[in-house]
Amino acid sequence: MVKKYLAGAAPVITTAALATGMLAAMSFAADRSVALNKEIETLEPMKGIVFWPDQAKDQKNLQGSISLEFSYCLPCAVVKGKTDDKIDYDWSSFEKMLDDIASRGHQAIVRFRIEYPSATITNASGCTEKVKGATAVPNYIKANKSYTETYSEDPGGDGPTYYADWSNKELLWFYKQFYTDFAAKYDNDPRIAFVQAGFGHWGEYHIYGTKLNFGVNFATKDYQAEFLTHLDSLFKETPWSISIDAADNNYTPVAGNKTLLALNFGLFDDSFMHAEHDISQGNGDNERNWRDLGTDRWKTAPGGGEVSYYTEKDQREFLNPAGLYGVTWEDAAAKYHMTYVIGNDAPKGSYATKERVYEASSYAGYKFEITGYAVNKISAAVRVKNIGIAPLYHNAYVTVNGVRSEKSLKGLLPGEEATFTVAGLTIGDSETPEPTITGDKLLKDATIPYKANLSANAEVIAGLLDEGGTTAIVGARISSPNNNRANKLTDLKGRHQSNTKNLPKKAYFMY
Repeated sequence: MVKKYLAGAAPVITTAALATGMLAAMSFAADRSVALNKEIETLEPMKGIVFWPDQAKDQKNLQGSISLEFSYCLPCAVVKGKTDDKIDYDWSSFEKMLDDIASRGHQAIVRFRIEYPSATITNASGCTEKVKGATAVPNYIKANKSYTETYSEDPGGDGPTYYADWSNKELLWFYKQFYTDFAAKYDNDPRIAFVQAGFGHWGEYHIYGTKLNFGVNFATKDYQAEFLTHLDSLFKETPWSISIDAADNNYTPVAGNKTLLALNFGLFDDSFMHAEHDISQGNGDNERNWRDLGTDRWKTAPGGGEVSYYTEKDQREFLNPAGLYGVTWEDAAAKYHMTYVIGNDAPKGSYATKERVYEASSYAGYKFEITGYAVNKISAAVRVKNIGIAPLYHNAYVTVNGVRSEKSLKGLLPGEEATFTVAGLTIGDSETPEPTITGDKLLKDATIPYKANLSANAEVIAGLLDEGGTTAIVGARISSPNNNRANKLTDLKGRHQSNTKNLPKKAYFMY
């Protein structure tokens, strides 16, 4: 039947139509923006200026301005021998160190070394003790009659140095197996943020001052390639790094080898910010090494290191806001996308105030801002932007009411935004849960701070689940305008942008 209306009369609204409209309004009202105002008041974990444990203990006023501590470690200090085909370990001294660092709210960067010029080992029964320059090769290997070390009296002016016997089959087996066992035990341990590895003096891929003899005082290039490939298979949660000196073809096979360069190792620079660090400053070997090992490596693996000790001035003045050798810490950190740098002697200078060390630490690495937040009864959508100079290299998750997003913040590049959907929630109409950022590689009860300045009246962002439990942009990542990954946009069915011209932008995510 056709309904007729008098001119000027209001239309008749049926009960069914009214109910439909109310349901639509109720559904729309269920998706709402949430006000969120936060400032970053504490230093983010796993980034910034780094001290050695003794310095961190002494500098109580600076403990809140750092989040990392570095230590060399000795294989022989944790190895007691070998039974059949298994290494016998005693990790108690290592555990004590990790617990000590964690007691200050910090995480460790560890580097197991073999050679250390002039160093004397004490209080480690599995090592050669009280011998200047002794290697950290376990005594059970040194007891083998086929094992013979070599010696240099004063290589490079660094003092007496013994060298491991890299012709010895047991040592070659041990070095790989040690890292296998170490990763199995500690890869998921939140007390360890980063692992560094290598060969030569201090594990830094050189034995300057001593004549190089592959397979005798330095591992062969074939073994190095085997070892690095092995490491890449071991660490899934803890980023691992090698020295930028691994770019030296005289010592290593890495530079120019596409297979090895494809491994996901980070880099550490042990003479950062010295007078001729960059090409524009003079010699520029450091910059060339960074370049030769991959200018985009920072996008997937951390850049770190240690401020130069070439002169006393370097460590003590690198925090000078006016700069060191014409370069400020902020400029150098941004250029190399530094996540951390050891500045242990900074407190001996005049610039390492509580405020300046915090400022320098805060500038390094990642930094997050929540740029959008919406909820409904069953989910939350949180849009996060990285406003730092490097990605986060550990898995961390947007968390609402104790429930984590499926997608991780790991790898979100500077300038990028990503929307994270948190499902499985029950949120009341008046509830305004505050998001946190959590992760299994954070210390107990630690979270990653973020900034936010959001209004409840803001437009609702996409990413919430509908009644069917689906959303078009779970894990959506929005590229910054100049990001060359924009040409890799794909929809949720795997179709590339070029083949989906009519697909709305919100259906894309980055991969």
